[in-house]
Amino acid sequence: MKKTFILPVLAIGFLIWFLATLAFRFAGQFFFITDSPVVLTSLYAAVIPALILIAVLTFKKFRLSGFENIVAGVLLVLPGMILDTFAIQFFEQIFPNMPSSRAATFGSWLMWAYSVVLLTSVVTGLRHNRMLGRD
Repeated sequence: MKKTFILPVLAIGFLIWFLATLAFRFAGQFFFITDSPVVLTSLYAAVIPALILIAVLTFKKFRLSGFENIVAGVLLVLPGMILDTFAIQFFEQIFPNMPSSRAATFGSWLMWAYSVVLLTSVVTGLRHNRMLGRD
């Protein structure tokens, strides 16, 4: 396994976390409207193709294959998962534009988003191994 992708993929994961956190810091009140099932469902659905695309493009950029895709998926979400533990714990201070009652919805959406990336990396990695006959 080549290790040249580890730091750049971690950096991409951090950048995605940083930009998303800024977006929610300044416009989160428009997304996590817990009274609107349509808005919430749309938010959960919209993240699927967006994060699959980001993950797959990252895998292709670094010409990853098999197990490397799975490692890259973990590296993509790791910075955000670590930093979001603090963002959720200090929700009111980091996101004063959203009421604290939306913290659970925000945390749920984050877990969903991280799961999408991880599932994409596992499916992509296993499919690549299967195509090469390395079950």
